[in-house]
Amino acid sequence: MVDAILVINAGSSSIKFALYDLAAENRLATVAHGQIEGIGTAPHLLVLGADQDVRAERYWPVGESHTHEDLLDPLLTLIEKELAGAALRAVGHRVVHGGERHFGPALVTAALAEELAKLAPLAPLHQPHNLAAIRAIAALRPGLPQVACFDTAFHHGIAPVVSRLALPHRFAEEGVRRYGFHGLSYEFIARRLAECAPALAQGKVIAAHLGNGASLCAMEAGHSVDTTMGFTALDGLMMGTRTGSIDPGVVLYLMQHYGLDAAAIEDLLYHRSGLLGVSGISADMRTLLESRAPRAHAAVELFVFRSAREIGALTASLGGLDGVVFTAGIGEHAPDIRAAIAARLTWLGAVLDPAENARPTTGARQISAKESRLALWVVPTDEEAMIAEHTRTLTA
Repeated sequence: MVDAILVINAGSSSIKFALYDLAAENRLATVAHGQIEGIGTAPHLLVLGADQDVRAERYWPVGESHTHEDLLDPLLTLIEKELAGAALRAVGHRVVHGGERHFGPALVTAALAEELAKLAPLAPLHQPHNLAAIRAIAALRPGLPQVACFDTAFHHGIAPVVSRLALPHRFAEEGVRRYGFHGLSYEFIARRLAECAPALAQGKVIAAHLGNGASLCAMEAGHSVDTTMGFTALDGLMMGTRTGSIDPGVVLYLMQHYGLDAAAIEDLLYHRSGLLGVSGISADMRTLLESRAPRAHAAVELFVFRSAREIGALTASLGGLDGVVFTAGIGEHAPDIRAAIAARLTWLGAVLDPAENARPTTGARQISAKESRLALWVVPTDEEAMIAEHTRTLTA
């Protein structure tokens, strides 16, 4: 019988999960991982073992309506009965928004869940689904401890001048400020960098979490100083389907001249812009890099430009820069994007090692040349492992 922690990262159309063995003394060992995808259309459960072997698979009929509870119930049963007889001791959840009050992991209570639900308008793509999974587990396993781990928490200590928006003060008093996101990823990167490059970790570093959702975090001695995402996860870099930073006058123009209401604006900015909107082809960077279409090239070029420009801005926030760490889907697996961004950072002394950059990413490694004044690294992130560690600590 394995004592285990289950980590859940619930989205609108998928539920990613990972199961960790509590017996490990240091870093938790992965027992299994996988996801339930196709929620809302044709759900598909796939469970992989630690060696990437298929441990279980299930399909649901197309068109049937399923709640998170409907889909999580067979997963919990599978874990408890078939995956080495795992005895679940706790469940950790990624919760995107913790608001102003929550700057560390927290045990889930009814009061906390109600408080977090009020933050849903600040993270409409994520918060409702994060909370749906929490409610489903509470209904299915009422006595099982649950821990909420917040993506905003890592940035909680940023200076007031960094978090402030240039709006009338009464809005700030109501919580309208810059929060920052991807904090669980950045927390993991800060810890991992301290292991593989301790001197750099104590310096001024920009971590580039580049994926379908993308942001940058300026860190000094492993602490967040500034970040590109702000009040919502729509801000900052261009992303897969999100605009990133945009002149608010454009939003007013779209409303006034195209008659778009709030719902249409939200759909446009969150779901139909970014790489998908500019290219008209795909939100997937792999597809765009393989395409010869001019609009695909334009989308990639804009993504690189915006990333490099924001690195420049965060360098000003830090008052200098010692290194850049690439992580997440694009950051870890798209050497062409890393090379293009590094080429725009030559003014900071960046010199890439082409051979190191071209190697497949299997672990943390330096990709800058010996003569580079700026350290360039690739460090795979693991938000699930970070959540598992927090959950173990809080429920021990």
